[in-house]
Amino acid sequence: MIHQYLERILRAKVYDVAIESPLDYAPALSKRFNNRIYFKREDLQPVFSFKLRGAYNKMALLNERERQHGVIAASAGNHAQGVALSAHKLGLKSLIVMPLTTPEIKISSVKARGAEAILFGDSYDEAYQHALQIADEKNLTFVHPYDDPDVIAGQGTIGMEILHQHNQHIDAIFVPVGGGGLIAGIAAYVKFVRPETQIIAVEPNDADCLNQAMLADARVSLPQVGLFADGVAVKQIGRETFKLAQQFVDKTIVVNTDEICAAIKDIFDDTRSVAEPAGALAVAGLKKYIEQSNVDGQTLIAIESGANINFDRLRYVAERTQVGEHREILLAVTIPEQPGSFLNFCQLLGNRSITEFNYRYFDDSAAQVFVGLSSSGIDAETQQLKNELEEKTFQVFDMTSDELAKDHIRYMVGGHAPQQLNEVVYSLQFPERPGALLKFLTSLNSRWNISMFHYRNHGAAFGKVLIGLVIPRHERKQFKGTLETLGFAYQEETHNQAYRLFVGGRESMKKTV
Repeated sequence: MIHQYLERILRAKVYDVAIESPLDYAPALSKRFNNRIYFKREDLQPVFSFKLRGAYNKMALLNERERQHGVIAASAGNHAQGVALSAHKLGLKSLIVMPLTTPEIKISSVKARGAEAILFGDSYDEAYQHALQIADEKNLTFVHPYDDPDVIAGQGTIGMEILHQHNQHIDAIFVPVGGGGLIAGIAAYVKFVRPETQIIAVEPNDADCLNQAMLADARVSLPQVGLFADGVAVKQIGRETFKLAQQFVDKTIVVNTDEICAAIKDIFDDTRSVAEPAGALAVAGLKKYIEQSNVDGQTLIAIESGANINFDRLRYVAERTQVGEHREILLAVTIPEQPGSFLNFCQLLGNRSITEFNYRYFDDSAAQVFVGLSSSGIDAETQQLKNELEEKTFQVFDMTSDELAKDHIRYMVGGHAPQQLNEVVYSLQFPERPGALLKFLTSLNSRWNISMFHYRNHGAAFGKVLIGLVIPRHERKQFKGTLETLGFAYQEETHNQAYRLFVGGRESMKKTV
């Protein structure tokens, strides 16, 4: 198999449209981690992503009959633009099925390259199935985003370029993984030429389909995936790509949203370019590998795979970066509601830099303070602060890793509800398209009273919602069934401690305190 892929990669027809992207040294990151770190700059491709390589190679190899009928693809982003540009270059008709949640900027970009766009469904999976149906009906060639040998070979040219550009020893190459086409192609080439080089897969912790497949030794389908790194939000690794990954991938690393945001900043600091979340994934994994393995003096390469980020997502990225760099800690501190206690608390913080401070009077017994503090990243320093506060009888709860606190609660401090409300609380992901909220509220059919609602737009295909409802205990199973029917990703948060401390009812606050 590896010899076949080596031949496909060497013969891949990508350079009619793609560039040999630079392999840039990252001086700031290298100095900080005492390793030689390089970025493979696929964000500099004509469509700002590596996807162009595989799409063009697949389409350039079509026979005359297939070319006459045209091509079809399903994508919400980078693959769509790659197919559209490739079809324009080759003079082919192209049809792209995109989810209804696709931002207008991406739809316009596809149309500007001469492709026809059809909007269908709320997710990639729905768009994908619709595209297959159209392909069958109209006899179009379906250009798969990753699970196709010709697509894999096109992506594999990146591995070929890396070894040409850096002809000395390479300790490890870090590759972002969604469906697996990129890592399959790179691994097949690199492991044949330099088998000593490690190939390390990097995935978000809420969309780790390859990691889970490796653990199970079989392809698994994730029930749902996180959408922050939407370029790799795939529920199941490809069939062909998994075969190659099993043979040639040495290790998988999973990273969280904060670590991805910190990596976006690291790339910006070294290159003054802004990567999309999936584009910075490999850098986040590289940093985590160094921290976990304590390596130094090694040559490490990360694939910076894309830069198609919506401008309005940058606010969210900036908010999460400090935590991702371990430079901010978030604490909930309970202080007695009496004269002088607030001053005493502030004096204990000393000269520490405060990044956020939220407080509102609630009752005469105790007060909750939501505080963000700059941190050196040293765990012992954080623990020392907690110990100092607790010695003064202040109760401390560390919220640094609490997603609900970071996404919602920090914006809702002071919103306690009456004791008798007895609400249940859920976090949900709403598709960002007209009518989605109305669809959800209509499904409730005015049966259950909404007691709390907080929504934030993150500039992505999905927004995050925190909702509280007053639902009789015997009807809660029915409510969950309603959520299942809608197909929205959800999680119950009724017992989340940050919620109880800052916005829950009086009774929940007493239980926590």
